[in-house]
Amino acid sequence: MDWITRERPKIDRIACPWLIKRFIDPEANILFVPTDEIHEIATRTGAVPFDIPNVEYTHCDDQCTFDYFIKKHNIKDPALIRIAAIVRGADTDRHDISAQSAGLEAIFSGLAYNVQDDYQLLDLGMIIYDGLYSWSKHLYQLRHSRENPIENIFLQIYHRYLDEKQQEKSPVWTVALRQMIQDQIDTNTALSLSQLSEGLDISPSYLSREFSKYFDNLNFGEYIRKKRIDKSIELMADPSLSLTEIAYLTGFSDQSHYTRIFNKFMGCNPSTYRKKTRKK
Repeated sequence: MDWITRERPKIDRIACPWLIKRFIDPEANILFVPTDEIHEIATRTGAVPFDIPNVEYTHCDDQCTFDYFIKKHNIKDPALIRIAAIVRGADTDRHDISAQSAGLEAIFSGLAYNVQDDYQLLDLGMIIYDGLYSWSKHLYQLRHSRENPIENIFLQIYHRYLDEKQQEKSPVWTVALRQMIQDQIDTNTALSLSQLSEGLDISPSYLSREFSKYFDNLNFGEYIRKKRIDKSIELMADPSLSLTEIAYLTGFSDQSHYTRIFNKFMGCNPSTYRKKTRKK
């Protein structure tokens, strides 16, 4: 079977072909092509696309395409489950997921920098993932040197400090995205996650995966609905506006829809909330 993905692979798009050829389809043919040609070639050849938006084999929530392959093909090998965590941490810059993630990212970033031929890069990647699999299956519990308890305590404190500092930082794109969403709410327009990602020049799958980390632990749809509810509460201060008008002005399809979402976020219906605030 042919499998097709974006050119210039690095971590997940090397790990997935390795998994396919070693555990799913030994005779698989892997195709690396420009993004805008994937769907046309896949349709013409019957190749199965992976690690691109809007296909079956791709990122889901906070997991990578490698994770989906394991789930889809019901793979239970503990060594591969360990590798999945390493790949996920490397591919999403979440090095806290696995101690080996940072090293894996460094290796493939360097290889991708040095090797311009995608298929040569895959050949090297196959060897590296073979080695990683052997380590994960037979050697993962071994330590290179004797552990120092005091040193381990300091390392744990240091890593905890790094994790906290990382959480304090928000990527630059979050500032622009907040403004884009606020403009959307203020003008009562509807932009999809894909449209916003184009404006930010980042991957839709990455934006979907990372969104909740920086936006109140809500996914994109939930956050937009919350912002609309916040806007509707501001509009309630104007006694000349009916709840039906407020629902329309904040982008809800009708008052029934507005009431249902309002109740979900505020714990009461808009009419009750408005009466309470007027009394205050």
